[in-house]
This record gives sequence, C-alpha cells and structure tokens, in this order.
Amino acid sequence: MIILNKIYAIFFSEISKKKIEKIILYIALIGLFVHLTLIYLSKINIINIHLESELFNNSISSIYTPFSFILIYEVYLLIYYLPKSFTTYITKQYEIITLIIIRKLFKDLSGLELTSNWFEVKGDLQFTYDILASIILFYLIFQFQKQGMIKVKKPKNKETKIERFINRKKIIAVALVPIFLIMALITLFSWMSNISLASNTIPDFETINNLFFDEFFTVLILVDVVLLLISFFYTDKFHKIIRNSGFVVSTILIRMSFGVNGLVSTVLIISAVLFGLAIILIHNKFEKSTLTDHT
Repeated sequence: MIILNKIYAIFFSEISKKKIEKIILYIALIGLFVHLTLIYLSKINIINIHLESELFNNSISSIYTPFSFILIYEVYLLIYYLPKSFTTYITKQYEIITLIIIRKLFKDLSGLELTSNWFEVKGDLQFTYDILASIILFYLIFQFQKQGMIKVKKPKNKETKIERFINRKKIIAVALVPIFLIMALITLFSWMSNISLASNTIPDFETINNLFFDEFFTVLILVDVVLLLISFFYTDKFHKIIRNSGFVVSTILIRMSFGVNGLVSTVLIISAVLFGLAIILIHNKFEKSTLTDHT
C-alpha cells in the first residue's frame, strides 16, 4: 500500500496536477499558433499543403487544436477524481463529451453557409443541433454536480470500508495512466500514417472528431463495470447498486453516440446525461429516506 501511495502521488498529487495543467496549457497555445500558421502559409502559397479538410479552410477552425489539448487535460482530471469522488468522476465524463461537441462547433462555425434555407443545409442544421445540445448539456451537468454535492452523514463504522474502496480506486487510477497513454500514442501514430499514405489527405472530419475518444469511452465502460463489481464488497444497498449500474448505462449511451452521426448522436448524448441525472436524483431521495427511517 505504501508503494501504491507513492506511485499515486507521482501522478495525482496537487503539485503534479498543477504542473500537468501548465504543460498542457502551454502546448495548447503552441498548437493554436502552429495551426494558424499552417493555414496562413498555405493560403499565401508559401508552403504547399493540399489538405482536403475543413480544419484548414478557415482560421476559426484553428481553435479546434487547443480544445483537443484541453480535452486531454479533462481526461487526466477524470482519472484524478476517480478515487476522490465517484460523482465527480462521472461528471468529468459528461464534461468531456460536451467539450467534444463544443470543439466541433468551432469547426462548424468556419463552414456555415448562412443562407435563408438554414434548415435545409445539412451542415447548418447539424450546427443548430450541436449548439442547442451544448446548452442543454451545460444545464444538465450543473444539476448533476449540484446533486453530487449532497452528502449524507455516514456512520463511523463505515469509514474503514470506504477507505478500502478508495484504495481499490487508486489502483485503477494508476493503471489507467499507462493504458490511456498507450492508446493516445497508438492513435497519434495511426493518424499520422494515414496522412502520409494518402498523400497529403487526412481522414474525414467525423473520423478525426472521434479519434481516441471512442476507444476511451469503451475503456470507461469496463472501468465502470469493475467499480460496480468492487462496490458489491462494500455495500449491498439497492439504491447504491442501481446508481452505479445506471452510470454504466449512461457511459454506454455516450459510447454508442460515436457510432452514429447527426441528430441521433446528439440525442444519445443528451439521453445519457439526462439518464445519469435522473439516477442520482432518485438515489439522493432514496438515501434521505433511508436515513430518516433509521432515526
């Protein structure tokens, strides 16, 4: 356990968190300027980049790059909060999928046609779906966080069990660091090889937007299932089991959204967060009711 705590402190101490935050922010800024430079030099034909991509058509789309690094930091925060707070860990899942939608909005902004036939243009219609979805998700996440902050006093004899559960979650958090790092590197090398093989062409935008995160949410489903199974060792309360099971379903719905496009994808994402919010609302009412019955 001492070794676990030492390894955990290397990646997830407050000092490490601040260092990683600064590094990612600097990289995000550099990425923004590099992306802008490539767009500008390509437009004035100083360099010969014939990338048939929406990401190189307009300077606004360069915001997509720093947002990608912000998403990487959100992935780190998700692992960071896993042992500390289960509801915050789930909140981070919702924040990540919302940021993916917002990141896509910056790309869509550069390609809007702004015609009187707004709802007949596929790109403009998708932009409408995404902007409404981001507002709805923002509100749902606010409500979810609000419910997650409601704490019920636990009996002292349960503190030892909770500490053991936290230690198990620390093991999972430490294991996730190399897993996600390897996944990110494989995704990067795979993407770069696709560019070189296609002679200055890159995969379609939907493929780029889903890079890493479709596999990421697949891993999260497995993590959620493992947490659900481990929780059986520490509680047999029905509402706790339903809450944890519900969060697994919510993550699965988010993962399914990567397999479809358009309105169906948006509906799946909103349904996932709405389902998670409904689960935690009912759980908290159940928790209060159970506490009242025992007093």
